[in-house]
Amino acid sequence: MLGIFGKKSDHPLADIKSAQQVLEDIPKNDALNAVQELTGWIETVVELADEFRLDHEYAVLRMFDETAQQFVRKLLRDYFTVQPLSKFQENRLWMVLNEFYTQSEIAHHGVLTRFRNGERGASGVKPELAILNARGIAALTGRLKMAVARYALVESVLWQHLSEFYGHAEMNGYRNDAVPLYAGVSGNTSVTQEFTALLTWYGVSAGVLSPLQEHITERLVAYASDGLTVYDQYNANGVLVFDLSQPTPPMRIAADATLHPALRFLVVGDAMAKFNELAKILDKGILPDYVHFNGANYEADMVREILHRLIANLTQPPPTRRNPRRKINVNLKVANGFFKMLEKTDLGLNFSSDAGDIWDVEDISATGFRSVVPLARADGIKIGSLIGSKPENVPHWGAGIVRRLSRDDKNNLHIGVEVLSTQISGVSLSDRVHTLDDEVQIAIYLNRPADTSGEAWLLMKPDTFSPHRSLKMELGGKGYLLLPLSLVETGDDYDLARFRRMEQEQDAAAE
Repeated sequence: MLGIFGKKSDHPLADIKSAQQVLEDIPKNDALNAVQELTGWIETVVELADEFRLDHEYAVLRMFDETAQQFVRKLLRDYFTVQPLSKFQENRLWMVLNEFYTQSEIAHHGVLTRFRNGERGASGVKPELAILNARGIAALTGRLKMAVARYALVESVLWQHLSEFYGHAEMNGYRNDAVPLYAGVSGNTSVTQEFTALLTWYGVSAGVLSPLQEHITERLVAYASDGLTVYDQYNANGVLVFDLSQPTPPMRIAADATLHPALRFLVVGDAMAKFNELAKILDKGILPDYVHFNGANYEADMVREILHRLIANLTQPPPTRRNPRRKINVNLKVANGFFKMLEKTDLGLNFSSDAGDIWDVEDISATGFRSVVPLARADGIKIGSLIGSKPENVPHWGAGIVRRLSRDDKNNLHIGVEVLSTQISGVSLSDRVHTLDDEVQIAIYLNRPADTSGEAWLLMKPDTFSPHRSLKMELGGKGYLLLPLSLVETGDDYDLARFRRMEQEQDAAAE
């Protein structure tokens, strides 16, 4: 019979029936409070672990962890939404989800540690090791996902735990045992499946995707994770490598890397066929039900774009830097966002008294730069943010987009920016065909040096680009006809669009 060490305890978790009664009292119609309460009880399980037999600890943990999953999926759906959340909502959801994943992962790892130490009740947990470790890695994935959503520094102990979860399963021969992850999640999983999915997702998304993009990427990888494989010897088809003996984040495999027995090599394998087949379906504008997004409804076009990027990252070698980076110490005035950048153009729209911020540039190339900024001074900066920049002693502003973010142990944000143009101009746009309600639209023209393509790249207000709408532009005293080519990228406050640029004769432009 499941019990506890020493004398009988009157704690509600010391008895399975009383623990079940605790679950009955959890608020069923309030996901946020339900997860908070269940997280508190899981933390209590960890705190009282020394008083419980190991099989009892795991039985109670399993009850609370399983009950929480339906509510956690609801919060994930609310958090990773297309519509931006208020700061209050975002912070509240993040804290609850992060605390749940933290306590769940710590509890699962604690059970594994006690089992390895041979504590009383370990024999009752042995048949459950595959599901214990698979769920432990799933919780660890959640911890990482919440860290990535805040571009936070990942504690090194998380990689150590991942090594222990997988390493124990590999050493004891249960890494490929098929087990159900949770009710409501179709199909079985395994320790290997959860391990390879985590490495793949983190290896291609951390610090380079927006929180929503990395969430969708994680779900896409989970869908195809049964096609991922891991080898204990070098494999020429490998994409990522993980070191079980000195665990750090997964790294791209380098041809000149030193090999040793603790390295594990991840191969995409059959997962790529699933990705390619899914891409064909998404190209038709269909998002199949068997790809699970915790009940969220995402547009097929958005998922398709993220999937194509995932496929490219897993099939192509990482791009080599075409322009060498130079270490430099220069002050850079910055303006965050489309409307702040408009104020820096020659249109005379400087309505605010905000002088912007000044960043120190760590290194720079012809196509980008990297700055290290205290977190408190980088409010609102995220992957995809539009950044106006003006180096000291340079008279004009440029434009760029944040592509990489990471946080260091001093709470500084390392910001990698791709430069779109070193000189911008404010322009007025109007419809090619005048109507009674025709209105002038203000945009930012990206003067791309030595561009002979006959194209115009414009930063526009969000949701204003139309592939069926030609525009007229006035620039430098000349009139141009702009024929739409493509919407290159969208952000929270901008559209980046390409147009064919055709200079108009003065008489035609005046008609």
